[in-house]
Amino acid sequence: MMLEPPIGVIVEKTKSRFGLVVLAARRARQINAYFNELGAGLGGYVPPQVHSLSRKPLSISLEEIAEDKVVIAPMEE
Repeated sequence: MMLEPPIGVIVEKTKSRFGLVVLAARRARQINAYFNELGAGLGGYVPPQVHSLSRKPLSISLEEIAEDKVVIAPMEE
């Protein structure tokens, strides 16, 4: 089974594997929270920014990163 989008493309966007893991996990938690509160009408989280055939939050977050819909925010010093 091939990962779509390819992992090499996604790592280039985050500059490191660690950055990719952190960004994808955080966004996947946000997507999961969005789906969990969808019926309650709370609207506290941003919905998925891509149209995906996947139902898994981590796969959706990786697709968002590949399409530059989610980026790492620079740290303030």
